[in-house]
Amino acid sequence: MDFDLAIIGAGAAGLSVAAGAAQLGARVALIERGRMGGDCLNTGCVPSKALLAAGHAARTVRDAARFGVIANPPAIDWDRVRAGVHEVIAEIAPVDSEERFRALGATVLRGEARFLDPATLSIEGRTLTARRFVIAAGSRAAIPPIPGLDQVPYWTNDSLFDLAEKPVHLLILGGGPIGLEMADAFCGLGCRVTVIEADRIAAKDDPELAAGLAQALTRRGVVLREGVTVASAAPGPVLILSDGERIAGSHLLVAAGRTPNLAALNLAAANITASRAGIVTDRGLRSISNSRVFAVGDIADPAGIGPRAFTHVGSYHAGIVIRRALFRLPAAIDYAALPRVTYTDPELAQTGLTEREAQAAGMKVQMLRWPLAENDRAVAERDTAGLVKLVVSRNRVVGAGILAAHAGEMISLWSLAIARRTKVSALAGLIVPYPTRSEAARRAAGSFFAARLFSARTKGLVRLLRFLP
Repeated sequence: MDFDLAIIGAGAAGLSVAAGAAQLGARVALIERGRMGGDCLNTGCVPSKALLAAGHAARTVRDAARFGVIANPPAIDWDRVRAGVHEVIAEIAPVDSEERFRALGATVLRGEARFLDPATLSIEGRTLTARRFVIAAGSRAAIPPIPGLDQVPYWTNDSLFDLAEKPVHLLILGGGPIGLEMADAFCGLGCRVTVIEADRIAAKDDPELAAGLAQALTRRGVVLREGVTVASAAPGPVLILSDGERIAGSHLLVAAGRTPNLAALNLAAANITASRAGIVTDRGLRSISNSRVFAVGDIADPAGIGPRAFTHVGSYHAGIVIRRALFRLPAAIDYAALPRVTYTDPELAQTGLTEREAQAAGMKVQMLRWPLAENDRAVAERDTAGLVKLVVSRNRVVGAGILAAHAGEMISLWSLAIARRTKVSALAGLIVPYPTRSEAARRAAGSFFAARLFSARTKGLVRLLRFLP
């Protein structure tokens, strides 16, 4: 065999596998047909957070008067905003570059990979064999089959960050994380924004927290149209709803989910089973039909659970594949404490089970809540939108949701608590610095004991103990 591992795709998941395997001394081929770093670096996590930072900076200037700081309304230099996004990409790019991975010992091949048989790949006419293959080809924006949409110029995350002009009125089709983050960013930069969602926004997150996020976005001027269906599209762009209402804008962003990049791989030649969600694997990410093949990242459909399209999941998958493919050790995915964050303002972070998911699993649960309006740090910073919500079963936290500024920084503790099955008493007794927003989560945990602590029985015990020396 030419290589121990041949990795198709140099996005976050593929790069994580390649870096680990190469440094362990494996013979690694890393194959990429597009830009190194994949979606996360070039068209996803990195540029979206840079654009969000620009939008939040502009909003900070507008809102400064609440602190007694009088500032002129910010002027948006769109060319500079766009250049700043690409500067951030360029600063991070060396970590994902060909040069770095060649220096680690990997062979980097540029071109489209296609299976010729279960043990052979073709890359632009060159063939190679490998003991194991890791498919990390990622996903792309799904385009819904809306009549007329193909006649309308539209953007996806793949093209949005090259937008030459600032939109006057941005229509966003889809109220998931990408759509909501871009709604927040462009609204902050002074654009009119309308989000059209067939279900509700943040449909995979806790409804109570999603409703709080909807209120925050609406207060800032984002128009949310939830529970409406787009029947067709027309030049303008114009979206025509099923009831005939026409919503016109200057630009259209399609953010209606993701679809795996399967078409070019010629999976049938390698006897690799795939579903609409991606390559079907066992819980250890090995193909159910070709034992040489693993799938990681957005393209993996483990045990029918479906993909989890997060960069940190790609890194997590990489560790499982390295343990299985190189060390021949047992390993399997466990999403029980998988965190996810929508990086709006406020951020919406979730880990473990939501209230509905826990109830659907037959658990007897108790909900613990603490509003950010009762958190001193949030009050001091005039930023009290949000809520901490904990899902408790049998004295242990099985889920946590946080709607707050910097919720993504707060959620990791609760992922650890769920993974380690930490008792609520330990979390309630945690000492956290004051004043921080993290205190809200500890207060939520402490509320688990409030009814018993301040009960008539406890008060009677305290009165009795007064007579002891």
